[in-house]
Amino acid sequence: MCKQTFNFTVIMRKKRQNHSPEFKAKVAIEALKEQKTISELAQLYEIHPNQISTWKKEFLENASQVFDKVHKKPKEDENIAKLYEAIGQLQIENNWLKKKLL
Repeated sequence: MCKQTFNFTVIMRKKRQNHSPEFKAKVAIEALKEQKTISELAQLYEIHPNQISTWKKEFLENASQVFDKVHKKPKEDENIAKLYEAIGQLQIENNWLKKKLL
C-alpha cells in the first residue's frame, strides 16, 4: 500500500501598499528624468515596474491641470462667504432669543 503525504504550504499575502500622492509624484518624476531605468527604480523603491509605468503615464496625462487658469479657490471663497453669512444670521437669531428670554 502506498502512503501519500501532502505538504501544504500556506501562502501569506502581503497587505496592499497605499502610497501617498507625494511618493507617486516623486517616483514618476524620477522615471521621467530617465537617469535610471524603470527596473532600477523599481528595485530602489521596492515596487513593481508596471506600477511605475502607470504612475508615469497618469502624471503625464494630468500635468496640464497644473497650468489651468481655473482653480478651486473661487469655490472655496464662495463657501467661506456662505459660512460667514450663516454665522452672522445665527448671531442675530441668538441675540434676538436672548432678548426674548430676559
